[in-house]
Amino acid sequence: MYDEREQSPEHGPLAGFTVGVTAARRADELGALLERRGAAVLHAPALRIVPLSDDSELLAATKEIIERAPDIAVATTAIGFRGWVEAADGWGLGEDLLERLRGVRILARGPKVKGAIRAAGLTEEWSPASESMAEVLDRLLEEGVDGLRVAVQLHGEPLPGFVESLRAGGAEVVGVPVYRWLPPEDIGPVDRMIDALVARTLDAVTFTSAPAAASLLSRAEERGLLDDLLAALGHDVLPACVGPVTALPLQARGVDTVQPERFRLGPLVQLLCRELPSRARTLPVAGHRVEIRGHAVLVDGGLRPVPPAGMSLLRALSRKPGWVVSRAELLRALPGAGRDEHAVETAMARLRTALGAPKLIQTVVKRGYRLALDPAADTKYDAAV
Repeated sequence: MYDEREQSPEHGPLAGFTVGVTAARRADELGALLERRGAAVLHAPALRIVPLSDDSELLAATKEIIERAPDIAVATTAIGFRGWVEAADGWGLGEDLLERLRGVRILARGPKVKGAIRAAGLTEEWSPASESMAEVLDRLLEEGVDGLRVAVQLHGEPLPGFVESLRAGGAEVVGVPVYRWLPPEDIGPVDRMIDALVARTLDAVTFTSAPAAASLLSRAEERGLLDDLLAALGHDVLPACVGPVTALPLQARGVDTVQPERFRLGPLVQLLCRELPSRARTLPVAGHRVEIRGHAVLVDGGLRPVPPAGMSLLRALSRKPGWVVSRAELLRALPGAGRDEHAVETAMARLRTALGAPKLIQTVVKRGYRLALDPAADTKYDAAV
């Protein structure tokens, strides 16, 4: 019989799962973190980041701040703050900008941007432990901003209500747009990502910026697949966001997401390592412990990769564990199988070989196939059918 005690398999916690990565920046880092934990990764940058070093809007904002210092500066991201200083250096305005900011109260959203501020020779006045722009806004409004001039370093991320709330409180707000988000030059990978999501061949999809989430939804809408995509994200594919701001475009469409407590790539991956295995179907079958994952099965803790057709059959059988599933029903579960029930027999033979334990699936002559659910589990799963 199978052993329910904790095992220490050689594979990682994400083995057998496929995870989509929509990030443009730090995508390699996120993909490597996922792959080291066993996941298969599908990467499709949903946007591209265009630096505005030659952009007149950023230049104008920089000159405006040098000519007339703000009372407060809000730095939102490390890469954005560094990009601003580097762009100013390129225009020959770097020293003037830093000199002006030395006399300004600087608020930093989190530790990474604090590091960028200090690397530039500046010192922040305050940073929230939550790394939340909402907490930054609350502090500013509590202290009062009426009549103050506030510079806000933007980074392509939407800051819902942030600038509007400051202006409503009487502040003069100067936006500093360091980067612009644009659609990817090659839309093909995004379309393949959408197709994979709709087909449920992904187990999870990660988002590290709100514009990436908005871009993916927009492209799906252009292709007439938005409703199908939302259905997949709502029921079968786990949408994981690095933080609450990133999740906003999805939440606006009624999609619930999971988020780590700390808004970092590492905690995001750790969250997936907990969430995805907990969503996998585990059954006691023919004396074995069978855990059905996205593209593989754990049989007594051993990883067994399974072809897509075999996974379709196994999922159909697992929806009725212990019950006979007809060949006709299994045929409908096979993508693109047509009307030939022989396709079921072929896929079933390959599935049994992949599982390495032929007795897991029983043939019921003239009726179909069934998962050989252990007798002790019959009552539990009978009630669930």
